[in-house]
Amino acid sequence: MSAYPIFMYHNVAQAPRDLKRWRSLYVSPGAFARQMWLLKRLGYTGLSMSDAMPYLRGDKQGRIAVITLDDGYVDNLESALPALQRYGFTATCYVVSGSIGRYNNWDAEKLGIQKPLMTPAQLRTWHEGGMEIGAHTRSHPHLTQCSDAQLHHEIAGSKADLEDVLGAPITQFCYPYGDMDDRVAEVTRASGYDAATTTQRGRATTGMNLWRLPRVQVARHHVLPQFAMRAFTQYEDKRGQNGHSSDYA
Repeated sequence: MSAYPIFMYHNVAQAPRDLKRWRSLYVSPGAFARQMWLLKRLGYTGLSMSDAMPYLRGDKQGRIAVITLDDGYVDNLESALPALQRYGFTATCYVVSGSIGRYNNWDAEKLGIQKPLMTPAQLRTWHEGGMEIGAHTRSHPHLTQCSDAQLHHEIAGSKADLEDVLGAPITQFCYPYGDMDDRVAEVTRASGYDAATTTQRGRATTGMNLWRLPRVQVARHHVLPQFAMRAFTQYEDKRGQNGHSSDYA
């Protein structure tokens, strides 16, 4: 059975010096570029979620790694896009559609920092650069706490918002905070998404529930050997089997 890492990034930027919490959300542009270089050097192709679907469904096999970035930060466009294009990779950026062109209002107070999010024009630049946009709800809520009506508003509504911005289908979804259950997963599937990612640790394998896919978090402090261990060994799979989620949820 093939195992494919679905990498989870947030910010591709230097961590601000005064940031006290969740510094692990930042991966420096240099570290990101080295990680992409290593994938390429080892014969792997970095793919967006949609490009990876034939592998996740078991229709194709190959040396692939899936690259996802949560929230839609401007630094993804500025720092991740050039490295991805350099190696011919694609990636999926999950966007909070109600905060396009604004900032991370769901955790800015806890972090003590406002991080700029891509504008509609910047999202289109990302998409035109060969990358994918996925949905990350409208307001980044805890979905298990939402009513049925709120779930539809957040999950289906985000899809509609982003399709209006891009003029292209949105087929991938990511649960904010990794917060989901059977009800949330069913609404996500019924809303027309092909797959959805969580914060559960582990690599994706063929035959897995496509609306409960685990991911491999890449954090600021991970040097290349740690990155490789998480990507290409059973380390993350075993952590996930023990019920671990990623550090930031």
